[in-house]
Amino acid sequence: MKYYLTFLLVLILHNTAYLQDIKKENPQDKKAKNIILLIGDGMGVSQIFAGMTANNGHLNLEEFKNIGFSKTQAANDFITDSGAGGTAIATGYKTFGKAIGLDKDTIPRPSILEYAERNGKSTGLVVTSQVTHATPASFVAHQKERYLYEEIAQDFLTLDIDVFIGGGLKYFNDRKDGRDLTTFLAANDYQLVYKLKDLAKIKEGKIAGLLYEDKPPRFSKGRKDMLPIATKKAIEILDRSKEGFFLMIEGSQIDWGGHDNSTKYIVEEMIDFDNTIGQVLEFAKWDGNTLVIVTADHETGGMSIHDGDIAKGKVKAQFTTTDHTGVMVPVFAYGPGSEKFRGIYENTELFNKMMKSFGFEKGE
Repeated sequence: MKYYLTFLLVLILHNTAYLQDIKKENPQDKKAKNIILLIGDGMGVSQIFAGMTANNGHLNLEEFKNIGFSKTQAANDFITDSGAGGTAIATGYKTFGKAIGLDKDTIPRPSILEYAERNGKSTGLVVTSQVTHATPASFVAHQKERYLYEEIAQDFLTLDIDVFIGGGLKYFNDRKDGRDLTTFLAANDYQLVYKLKDLAKIKEGKIAGLLYEDKPPRFSKGRKDMLPIATKKAIEILDRSKEGFFLMIEGSQIDWGGHDNSTKYIVEEMIDFDNTIGQVLEFAKWDGNTLVIVTADHETGGMSIHDGDIAKGKVKAQFTTTDHTGVMVPVFAYGPGSEKFRGIYENTELFNKMMKSFGFEKGE
């Protein structure tokens, strides 16, 4: 009996040590050096499957194995605005409809991008909207109203964000107050870029890529591969940081297609977004220290798919609204710490999970 108990104790200790060694080697327990957050504005499961069907049954999103769902309700409304939805993801606080970077009591709350900057990481934004639009603004600005585009542009000067690329030039240089904020950007060592082709010339340093006067056009109306090209350049620049980086990428116009109840618009924007996801995954696989998260701030259009042909890439859909809906939206994660994104949770938890993945504490 004594021999049996001794043997059992040795076996337990051996297995405990073995499991601890496995845990140490498990990449899921690693802190992420980099986080790339991709937000498909207005992207629900129907938008994803519409893109998948039109792309003959496949998307890069299929490579993600850790999948969850986010509840999108605002502090004061069952149906969120992009301002409140973006703010919840960026700051970890629910807020009222059109607020940017504020909690429900209008107290400014720092975003994950601001925490990354405080902790010495490089930061960036790449979007297919104006850089002052609701979702990107939620990561850099603190305003009571999402449509205060000129005030949001001013907030860009309060940070030291390394790369931002999108539209909205006129909110920097054609303002009601007569100020030209591009002169301030240049004085703070930003390389100002107004054409997509000129991004290729830049190999290092800060970039203010204001490629369109206001809204960028949709993919099929002239924007083309701007999102994957700009994303590749942003990663190239940010990856020079020894401390790592945070990058938010938004497929902004999936939402606009939903507001238009246009299946074609949604599909082309969804595939463009997924091509960008594929490029990000390629970097993350090579790097090994990058957490990739793909999600949405809400669903738009109440889209349902009622017919299609995967072999022919044809999809037919119907819509219940031209506005946002209250359904949960998917969350996909890849890389160190990605298992934390499984399950069903509030949209504010995305911020908390990113903070934990970086090893940040609030108040730092």
